[in-house]
Amino acid sequence: MDHFQSPRNQGRMDDPDRVGLAGTPGQGPYLLIQVKIKNDQIIDVRFQSHGCGPTIASGSLLTELIQGKTLTECQVITDKILLEELGGLPPHKRHCVGYAVQALKQILKDDVELNGNIEMD
Repeated sequence: MDHFQSPRNQGRMDDPDRVGLAGTPGQGPYLLIQVKIKNDQIIDVRFQSHGCGPTIASGSLLTELIQGKTLTECQVITDKILLEELGGLPPHKRHCVGYAVQALKQILKDDVELNGNIEMD
């Protein structure tokens, strides 16, 4: 509840180095993660989302987990880890952590760079 009521690192980032998006803005729930990277380390991270409380909480928690970590260190983050860190979710809301993990996977792709120009509604 804390991450839903007081989300961390929420908002838009100017000139991100990489962007990960799960879902489609304007067409249902989505989660967008923007990062700045220096020497393979995430030095700044922001998220934007539209969805239920667990989706917002997942984005907030994920930003805290990846801040200051290298891209390699972030590769171990899974739905299961995020769900455990949140303290669990009701069965019908467990899919919400998938939005955050999907967006993170896009950021971690080797061929994705300077893809920060996603239009938001």
